[in-house]
Amino acid sequence: MIQKINLRDQVRDYLLFQMKQGKLQIGKTINLAALSRELGVSVTPIREALTQLQQSHIIKAVPNRGFIIAELDVKEAEDLYGLVASLEVMAIENSEFNRNHIDALRKQQDVFENAQDAISRIQADLEFHHLLTKGYENELALKILQDLRTRIFFYERAFTSDDSFYNKSDNQHEAIISAIADDNVPTASLLLKMNWMLILNYIQKKLTE
Repeated sequence: MIQKINLRDQVRDYLLFQMKQGKLQIGKTINLAALSRELGVSVTPIREALTQLQQSHIIKAVPNRGFIIAELDVKEAEDLYGLVASLEVMAIENSEFNRNHIDALRKQQDVFENAQDAISRIQADLEFHHLLTKGYENELALKILQDLRTRIFFYERAFTSDDSFYNKSDNQHEAIISAIADDNVPTASLLLKMNWMLILNYIQKKLTE
């Protein structure tokens, strides 16, 4: 039983990695047989991993098609970004930040600013938010955030490739780091929520054009 659970989790991590690398596309069916051959495992742990991802709303099951990456939707985007903003604010309000944390955020911000392509930039942005909240001692909340950010990847990959858009996010990241360094968590929380709402507003416009 332990081996079976570990195998399922390994498959799930592999699929999440493929998604974050942009190798699984929206609307495309995930081929269980091909995955089974590629990974050298039976379809059982693959199906279990896909079911977990379905429960996290990262993928969905479609009759007669199997599992696919769900299409993008305005209502889902509103729910998704609102929930991530709320959870991240709660996380930083219940975290302790030291010099090492602040240095790590600044280094990651450099990675974000110097990313050479859209996918690298999105990954660097999401990693910045991961580092920002990793000090929160609530493993369930952090697990939920991990899944939500994976779904967010697809929205940002579809709509936020414009460099000028990220200039605004750059400034907000810097302001968040400065507020945390000044031990001004209320301001950091406000800036963090504004950062997510900036992205949501942009995506809402794109989805309704």
